[in-house]
Amino acid sequence: MSAVFCPPPELAIIVPTYNEAHSVAELVRRVTAVLNTTAWEIIFVDDDSPDGTAEQVRELARQNARVRLIQRIGRRGLSSACIEGMLATTAPFLAVMDGDLQHDETLLPRMLETLKNEYDIVIGSRYIDGGGVGEWNTRRQWMSRLATRIGQRLIHAELHDPMSGFFMVRASVIRNCVHHLSGVGFKILLDIFFATPIPLRFRELPFIFRQRIAGTSKLESAVLWEYLLMLTQRLIGTRIPLRFIAFSLIGGLGVAVHMAVLWPILHLLGSTAFLLGQATATLVSMTSNFFLNNILTYRDQRLVGRQLLWGWLSFVVVCGLGALANVGIANALFQQGNSGWFLSALAGILVGAVWNYAVTAVYTWKPH
Repeated sequence: MSAVFCPPPELAIIVPTYNEAHSVAELVRRVTAVLNTTAWEIIFVDDDSPDGTAEQVRELARQNARVRLIQRIGRRGLSSACIEGMLATTAPFLAVMDGDLQHDETLLPRMLETLKNEYDIVIGSRYIDGGGVGEWNTRRQWMSRLATRIGQRLIHAELHDPMSGFFMVRASVIRNCVHHLSGVGFKILLDIFFATPIPLRFRELPFIFRQRIAGTSKLESAVLWEYLLMLTQRLIGTRIPLRFIAFSLIGGLGVAVHMAVLWPILHLLGSTAFLLGQATATLVSMTSNFFLNNILTYRDQRLVGRQLLWGWLSFVVVCGLGALANVGIANALFQQGNSGWFLSALAGILVGAVWNYAVTAVYTWKPH
């Protein structure tokens, strides 16, 4: 049987999706209209959308061989989806854009032409002359500006829009830095600038951010949280799991919640109510920690319904045992006399934190 030659794509467009079944066909139609003279393919990386996005893409792929699908089960996250899509193609040039039609596909030919002109990456920018954020409300503009300023201070590049999700990059750049990408959160562009061993030659082209017609907005408080976690991991290294960092930060917040509950009880009822106040404050802080971890740390494995109740019960039991381990380790070290009270307490806190994180990861938020 003789081999059939199929021209390889010059450009691969990576589109991470979640609940965007109503826009994928229109996106393919628009991309086809602007790239009619370019060998291209479009790869939708869908995080098992409940609205049937993956099946919609399959139907499109049956009619158009340039449409491809990667359906991920039990995995979530825009950055990791982009990485998987970029590694699944042989195209020398890679574009990343959203599937909700907010990015201007008519810019793709110009981005490709510019990228070939000795650049490593070309970014669609909202914050240079000619660009804009469209009809964003004040809250979204504030969040985007804050994240942009933080990113600008941490990368060694005069990039006006490091938070952009619309860019085109040489595949060789991704292959050279892929093992150093964190794959965390929603801001893959900033991650690429962090991970590359040498400065990137880049250029920004203006575009106007369009209004969403389908899908779920990716710019929310949890996204900003993941963004800050990604920056934290970049500063301290990758040896400490990102979830543990988030778990520990929320645990620190739990201390503040504990004191905020305990103080008014003692103020109103007196020191004789310390045991009652301590028990109440402990339960409240554990509960707040559980719900914050469920919303933020384990956002991709979020518990709902009955699972939420059983998850809370297991979390309280595990953290109660962790508290006992904390006190036991600290007391043993202090009694030995080899460590002062501060180091003994710190060791107890660390043991308790590791115990709580490790055990709740297995029993409370079981991997799917």
